[in-house]
Amino acid sequence: MRCLKYHWAYQQLIRENLAMYDRFNRHINYLRISVTDRCNFRCEYCMPAEGLPLKKHDDILSFNEIYDVVKAGTELGIRKIRITGGEPLVRKDLPVLIKKLAAIPEIEDIGMTTNGVLLPRYAKQLKAAGLKRVNISLDTLNPEKFRKITRIGNLQDVLKGIDAALEAELIPVKINVVRIPGENEEDEEAIRAFCTKKGLKLRFIRQMDLRTGEFYAVEGGAGGICQICNRLRLTADGDIVPCLHAGLRYNIRKLGIKEAYKQALQNKPEKGIGTESHDFSNIGG
Repeated sequence: MRCLKYHWAYQQLIRENLAMYDRFNRHINYLRISVTDRCNFRCEYCMPAEGLPLKKHDDILSFNEIYDVVKAGTELGIRKIRITGGEPLVRKDLPVLIKKLAAIPEIEDIGMTTNGVLLPRYAKQLKAAGLKRVNISLDTLNPEKFRKITRIGNLQDVLKGIDAALEAELIPVKINVVRIPGENEEDEEAIRAFCTKKGLKLRFIRQMDLRTGEFYAVEGGAGGICQICNRLRLTADGDIVPCLHAGLRYNIRKLGIKEAYKQALQNKPEKGIGTESHDFSNIGG
């Protein structure tokens, strides 16, 4: 028993000493993974009404490739991952990927950002696979305004998704509200009341401009604060992106996984300056 105790303590010490730090001494332990560039909404702050050119099937990382990237990341200190899109739940068999990633012992937390529409179908499967929690986008509780903002969406579908997430205990359920000047400022009080009643955590996100590098701290979250940024991003087609608001990309197929991580970490900028290389629609925010 004593040997087992010492062995466990030794393994724990190894895990604690596996840590990535960038040039600015920020501890990088969080990987956001875009599993698809497709979406079943066309939100006006995210993509044009006609959508965007889609990646070819062969360009998109397979589940095995994503697993390999995450596994290699844990050897460098990645402990937390978030699944994003596009809309991640339009990726076929997503619970299969979640189960594979949840089986990696070093991964401590798996979250997902979604518009919620497909959660009534998948919430329980995702929970059983190992997903811990979700962030759901909800910019207004006004049905007409919701349709205008999303161009496609039905508010009731998202509300059903929120209920499904709560029932499946994908908690805490967080609500992401993008503040759209001239459109939804007056809706904040109703959303606050709704979240309080449902026991939901609320985050307000100001509209950002990737082209100019204009960004702000997230109210109710840790995003948008460069001094404490702890994340890297993996695009659906295999680029490791060190900063949401910079055009640096390191492809795991061209460079190899470890070299892509190495270059992304070495070149992670102190703060965002703007980019033409990606959009919110294909990097998941």
